[in-house]
Amino acid sequence: MSLDANLEKLQARYQELQALLNDPAGIDSDGFQKLSKELADLGAVAEKAAERKRVIGERDELRELLADPDVDLEMRQLAEQEEREINAHLPQLERDLQILLLPRDEADGRNAILEVRAGTGGDEAALFAAELFQMYQRFSALNGWKFETMDVSETAIGGFKEAFATITGADVFARLKFESGVHRVQRVPATESGGRIHTSAATVAVLPEAAEIDVAIDERELRIDVYRASGPGGQSVNTTDSAVRITHLPTGLVVTQQDEKSQHKNRAKAMRILRARLFDRERAIQHEARAADRKDQVGSGDRSERIRTYNFPQGRITDHRINLTLYKIEKIIAGEGLDEVIDALTAEDQAARLASIN
Repeated sequence: MSLDANLEKLQARYQELQALLNDPAGIDSDGFQKLSKELADLGAVAEKAAERKRVIGERDELRELLADPDVDLEMRQLAEQEEREINAHLPQLERDLQILLLPRDEADGRNAILEVRAGTGGDEAALFAAELFQMYQRFSALNGWKFETMDVSETAIGGFKEAFATITGADVFARLKFESGVHRVQRVPATESGGRIHTSAATVAVLPEAAEIDVAIDERELRIDVYRASGPGGQSVNTTDSAVRITHLPTGLVVTQQDEKSQHKNRAKAMRILRARLFDRERAIQHEARAADRKDQVGSGDRSERIRTYNFPQGRITDHRINLTLYKIEKIIAGEGLDEVIDALTAEDQAARLASIN
């Protein structure tokens, strides 16, 4: 379908939705919310399409003016300059529209569950995992998202063996989904007396949060164990059996939660994580072909795939999927510079998807 035909169809639907919502008789609350969301999603396309229509109209008027032999020289030169500016602007406008028309990942608008785990490298890997977790926490604050720590397993020197959080806000998953994978760090650890650079790693997983309606979990397929929570170094932090371990027997997925003093709250948090993992697993199965297509562009999101290196001695970060190198490691670790990396990954993904349909 051509761009013009696609825009006509979408604008007709946009006008239909406006009419329906202006007279919502017979529409229940769920239907009203669904239609309102569809209208909001189409709003950006409708606005950009209206701008394109206006610009093309201005260009056509200029061409009519230039076709008139009686137009004086000064007016002709002015019209020619304006037409050149429009011709230079129109391709970007149409590319922006094509990007807006790309099929949207259904999960993009969802909240996310963040999982960060220390990988190879011992204490240094755990310290790096803690830094990554805090980087996403600061990035969330800068974006006005709510960052809620669900569970942290600390080491004796303040590193994180693993940490979990929920991130709530607008388009959280869309912005963070390319962060999944292995993050590698190269630096001289504080505990290194010889000044040698060590390489350590941590894994990041960003999962779209699933609702109960998305994933049906049969309680008979769960094994739930409770035990006493412990802190860094194994010391007890609770005198009751409040920690929860849930095993999903059909898949072998295991989730533990001990952050809360209440067994009930720990179970509820563990179920949120389990539901997200099962939803992510199902999405991976359903989109296997699409993931394979994207792997060469920005990666599959596989946690075993090395995606980025943080080299502290050189002050640089390199994203290996798109060969992006930035010499602003401190800003990125502080959360302030992460947008630049995410924007580049998003643009690469959009370019690859545009190329696949053109």
